[in-house]
Amino acid sequence: MPQRQHLSKAFKEEAVRLLEQGLKPAADLARELGVRRNQLYKWQATLRRAGAEAFPGSGRQAGVAAEITRLQKELVRVTAERDILKKAAAYFARDSESATNSSDSMPGRGR
Repeated sequence: MPQRQHLSKAFKEEAVRLLEQGLKPAADLARELGVRRNQLYKWQATLRRAGAEAFPGSGRQAGVAAEITRLQKELVRVTAERDILKKAAAYFARDSESATNSSDSMPGRGR
């Protein structure tokens, strides 16, 4: 199985520029560049759609990774808050039940 090529943003932009110049057929250009013809068309579509944001690089992007990290930390915090509130609600419910029961059973108290 051939290894996947990692081509630079500049290479892809230049390939699209050459494709759009139309000096050579796409198949010939692709052969010279060592890529598939349909890949040239995909790069062209990506560049038209995303403009300067096209071809950001491989792997996770810094902004996306930072946002995921922030959201994971927030999830941990919110989960801990929820658990504390659950425990507090159970404690106060139990405390109010025992207070109600003890006041009903005390002589001289009640309704």
